[in-house]
Amino acid sequence: MGKNNNESISIILPTYNEAENITDLICEIELYIKNNIGVSPEFIVVDDDSPDRTWEIAQNYFDANDNVKVIRRVNQKGLASAIWTGIQAAKGNLVAWMDCDFSMPPFKLVELINKVHEGYDICVGSRFIKGGKDIRGPVDSWIAVILSRAMNSSISFLLGSSFKDYTSGFVVARREIFEKIKFQGYYGEYFIDFIFKARQYGYKIIEIPYYCAPRRSGISKTGSNMMDYISKGWKYILLTLRLKFRKN
Repeated sequence: MGKNNNESISIILPTYNEAENITDLICEIELYIKNNIGVSPEFIVVDDDSPDRTWEIAQNYFDANDNVKVIRRVNQKGLASAIWTGIQAAKGNLVAWMDCDFSMPPFKLVELINKVHEGYDICVGSRFIKGGKDIRGPVDSWIAVILSRAMNSSISFLLGSSFKDYTSGFVVARREIFEKIKFQGYYGEYFIDFIFKARQYGYKIIEIPYYCAPRRSGISKTGSNMMDYISKGWKYILLTLRLKFRKN
């Protein structure tokens, strides 16, 4: 059964050097959700002590907005733990998270939230189902596009072809799920583990297509050359093989 549209929503925004994006992103998300869902979401910015002082910019800009909470992590690093820190601080019945560079369109959150209201437990923005596309351009290396598709095809083959975007990280989920599933990993590999376990538990999951756009500004955190991608990618493959072995 879907829940009513007055559910509280917490949006986790993990940041590192996103000073040029963070205020516009929060303003756009809030506008779309208030106008289309009818609620004011809670925002939790979890910043890993960005040298460009993303945390300070967010704090100062939204100082009078009680719906925006900024967590500055000085001695902690990592995408997975940043999102988990946000989830633990979240008050909403629904929890969402996404990248902060505008590669994931803010307006698409409305569709993901509405799908949860229809009865799904986890709704994932997907680049690799019909209607989705990875169109990252010159700011983000073409290597990312090619390797991301190859990586996801391999993971989907090993863990189950009914799910396509195992490295998405664009999600809306029911809060109670995180009482059963904890995050494993440092960077994007956490999402492979999360989806695998969610499917094992029998949660109702849907992928919604979206166009992954070029980042609006700044530098990709995934990497800028082949060695960067290999250094992260082998962790994805090792985790996938461990899950496959456990599955069998």
